[in-house]
Amino acid sequence: MAKAQSANPSLWWRLSWQLSIVFVAVVAAVIVGLCVYGAMILSPNVGTEDELTTVLDEALGRETDGRLVITDSPRLRSFKAEAEGLWFIVADQDGRTVSYGAIPQAYRGLADYIRLIKEGDIRGARETDESAAIDAIETRLGTFRVMYGGDPSRSSTFLTMLIETYPIYIPLLAVSLPAVFFAVPRIVGRALRGISDLAREAAEIEPRRHGARLPVDGIPREVAPLVNAFNGTLERLESEFRKRQRFLMDAAHELRTPIAIMQTRIDGMPDGRERQRLLDDVARLGQAAEQLLDFERNDQATDLDEPVDLVEIARMTVADLAPLAIAAGYQISFQSEVKSLKRKGSPSALPRAVSNLVRNAIDHGGNSGMITVSVSRSPSGGGRITVADEGPGIPAEHRELVFEPFYRVTPKSRGAGLGLSLVKQVAANHGGEVSIESSAVGTRVVIELA
Repeated sequence: MAKAQSANPSLWWRLSWQLSIVFVAVVAAVIVGLCVYGAMILSPNVGTEDELTTVLDEALGRETDGRLVITDSPRLRSFKAEAEGLWFIVADQDGRTVSYGAIPQAYRGLADYIRLIKEGDIRGARETDESAAIDAIETRLGTFRVMYGGDPSRSSTFLTMLIETYPIYIPLLAVSLPAVFFAVPRIVGRALRGISDLAREAAEIEPRRHGARLPVDGIPREVAPLVNAFNGTLERLESEFRKRQRFLMDAAHELRTPIAIMQTRIDGMPDGRERQRLLDDVARLGQAAEQLLDFERNDQATDLDEPVDLVEIARMTVADLAPLAIAAGYQISFQSEVKSLKRKGSPSALPRAVSNLVRNAIDHGGNSGMITVSVSRSPSGGGRITVADEGPGIPAEHRELVFEPFYRVTPKSRGAGLGLSLVKQVAANHGGEVSIESSAVGTRVVIELA
């Protein structure tokens, strides 16, 4: 089970990280889309401003008479190599100007007015297809108004938009992403909670719990067909199980008559070894039929809420089976820590369970020693019935298997292998459990009821 769970991917984890990635991708797409949109509608020279500011800070100078000059600095040459059509006009507040590059004819007449414009986006004229921009640029010599163009790179505009808008989207991502990674797993977990509850209910369905079905209400619509199919499977299994029960009970009933006839005929035979062997075989066959009938009756037990006294049940079982135990070579005793230990249970199933334990001790206890039946109160407040013998014990590899139906430690042992299975079934029906301890000096079987 654990191996299968580790091999199967977690739907909760898969949905959580996939939805988180989708959200991140959507946010990234929105940011990129806005930047692309900005690059399309803004001047293509927007990306030039930052680089031009750096270039002018190095290349722009002023003569002693106040005239502005442009020095062919390394940065300017590098920028010119990247943007071959680069041109610009620099103007100070006194109206002095200096230009660089080939100024388009349409923009030459604006040189005297650049100082009056703080920023502008100039494009769309009939005289020229080239766009220009006017910005106030800070340099080491002060603030100048610069009209420039010749670098219509949409990619640089996009990068500029992406860089310039980071104060907006970085805090947004910093706040929203942790919230998403925290919220999405909770939302997914809440959506899958119904499936988790469904799995717990499915795990609690017992093979002999008739009429158990998984609820369809409150589960996702996509899972409902699977639940309906599972409920249909349970119904078909129950139908086949009921058929098997009827067959086994009918077979056990039908076996009683021929077994009784055989018993009568054998009783009329002359005494001898062959007669005794036949009597033993018929007794074994009769016991198997009775155990099979008891097994199916207990599976349909409905009298689990009747008042019963565990002390009285154990005492009466010892009294009934004492002659059989003594005839087989045992001593048998009954012990109880309390005078009475009452609880609710089945007055028919519990005596059969204790009787099966005593018969099992008689059959496998080695025909010597003491068989002890004791009753005590368990630490949890329930009842405990213990049957112990001093026989050779059960090998370790068989101790868990002896509770399986029709399992026998030795193939030729007396009985059909239903005794301990019936005991386990009775204990489970009463909300209890049965355990076994065995060694070379004896076996101890405990029925513990809540």
